[in-house]
Amino acid sequence: MEIILYLSVAILAIAFAVLVYFVSKTLTSVQKTLDSVADTLDQVEDQMKGITRETTELLHKTNQLAKDVHSKSQHLNTVFESVQGFGNSLKGINSSVERVTDTVTRKSEEHSDQVAKAIQWGQACIDLWNKWKGKKASENNMM
Repeated sequence: MEIILYLSVAILAIAFAVLVYFVSKTLTSVQKTLDSVADTLDQVEDQMKGITRETTELLHKTNQLAKDVHSKSQHLNTVFESVQGFGNSLKGINSSVERVTDTVTRKSEEHSDQVAKAIQWGQACIDLWNKWKGKKASENNMM
């Protein structure tokens, strides 16, 4: 019975040694994995620093661009206000021209008979003048 006890202790010692060996291999493998993870995290950290720097630069450029766009839009507002004032002036001029045109049209319609008579008298005067010149020219040719 004593042999069984020694044999059990020996088997237990061998089993413990095997267990320690495999636990050691597992821990070594875990250590390698953790080292790989640490290297990967270092690389990710470096990449994140680069991304953060680029993002910060991009944000500054975006802010400058926004300020530039705002400034230019303010200048354009001034231009649009000037164009609106010019448009209002043209509208006033168009209204004045329209009123003058209406007045001229109305007056010409009111005085169209008088204008027609004046044209007839003018034509008659031109005809008389031409006849007089013709007579004078024929009298000069006869002499």
